[in-house]
Amino acid sequence: MNLRIFCIIFVMSTNESDPSLSVLLSFRAENVRSFRDELHLSLLAKPMAEPQYVRQIRWRQGGSPRSVLCASGVFGANASGKSNLLEAMDDMRHHVLHSFRSGAPGGRIPRWPFRLDQQSIGEPSRYEVDIVLDGVQHEYGYVIEDERVVEEWAYHRPKGRSAMLFHRESDTVEFGAIDKARSRASRDILRSNALYLSTAATAAHPQLTPLRDWFAHNMSYAHAASRPWRQVLTAEMLDEDRSRRDVLELLWAADLGIADAKKRLPDPVMQERWQRALQILDGSEDEPLDSGRLEMEELASVNLIHSGSSRDVEFEANEESLGTLVWFGLVGPVLQVLATGSVLLVDELDVSLHPDLVRRIVQLFQERETNPKAAQLVFNSHDPALMGDSAGGRLLGRDQIWFTEKLNDGRTQLFPLAELGPRKNEAVAKRYMEGRYGARPILLDSGFGNAVEQAAVRSS
Repeated sequence: MNLRIFCIIFVMSTNESDPSLSVLLSFRAENVRSFRDELHLSLLAKPMAEPQYVRQIRWRQGGSPRSVLCASGVFGANASGKSNLLEAMDDMRHHVLHSFRSGAPGGRIPRWPFRLDQQSIGEPSRYEVDIVLDGVQHEYGYVIEDERVVEEWAYHRPKGRSAMLFHRESDTVEFGAIDKARSRASRDILRSNALYLSTAATAAHPQLTPLRDWFAHNMSYAHAASRPWRQVLTAEMLDEDRSRRDVLELLWAADLGIADAKKRLPDPVMQERWQRALQILDGSEDEPLDSGRLEMEELASVNLIHSGSSRDVEFEANEESLGTLVWFGLVGPVLQVLATGSVLLVDELDVSLHPDLVRRIVQLFQERETNPKAAQLVFNSHDPALMGDSAGGRLLGRDQIWFTEKLNDGRTQLFPLAELGPRKNEAVAKRYMEGRYGARPILLDSGFGNAVEQAAVRSS
């Protein structure tokens, strides 16, 4: 079945001027994982953008909308920092959701500074996001050390000009035009190692809780370790008639030979594990569950039914190919994100999936018919074919392509293709493979040959 036709069925139509739309505009961080210097990922469209991929999003009362992109792909060599970009974004989500409830008084703040020079280890880390929340632009960020929050701030632009919600320096918090009583009550229980936003949301602060909830409900991260939890989400969707149809449509459309899916009923212990797994995906749990202790087959709790020549045959999850399980684990999150208009981060989108399937996923986010709520996809990949080679056939616009490159001292540099001034009809994939943009590994042919020769000598 054509995926465009299918997705018109499952998502409700909406207008881009709808004030309820919430999108990510940019993410910045510094001294985080392999990024010693500032990284800046922007989802704002540039003048060179492909018009069909640009969404006009209301960000303040009156005035012109923001031109926003619904997909960004990050490309680069192995170990160049592609995954660390997504990890850094997920780190921020984790801090906002858990720093108050999960942190212990006087405990260390989980952070991952650049570790390849001694100076950076002792310096603070910084995280910032610009988002549109319910039609209003918000700017939120913080600076942390190992044991304390150095600075934290939140501003919004309801009428275009920046207005403070709060600004924190160490344990001193200054408030803007927000609920003063609830703000002071939140300040009274604030710890030096907890974010004020996390603390205020715990106290149900009316102006700040929606900002915290954006991280819980509008950003999710699909990576190898989260696949069992994502399979749980997809399996849970089989319980409701409409979402069951949506899941099956995507399974049929992928041409995997799957005719149906049957959710296995877990015992009470497994049911509790399922619920905790879904809480982790939703960001509403008090304590993260250790996914390493649970087997994938248990978590999937679904049997897929394949069409045979004379009858349908039921297979358990451990009998399926890795590609089938990867697709099944993506179906639920993709459907959920498209239906709610949120952000999906995907690490190594092309692993174990046919290139045609990968292209279909990207197209679901790029096309208005299948993504009316302006959901956003940020992914990394090694497949240059996703870049496209002509203006008419581009899957990603020139301003939707980013590169990571590891420098000689081990730090990662993130930079956009747009910065290199590509021509409208530039063969981007071809030039990338030729090394014109950098961000490719420098392979030592002699090293490969020497290793094989030495191994042959040892075995003789």
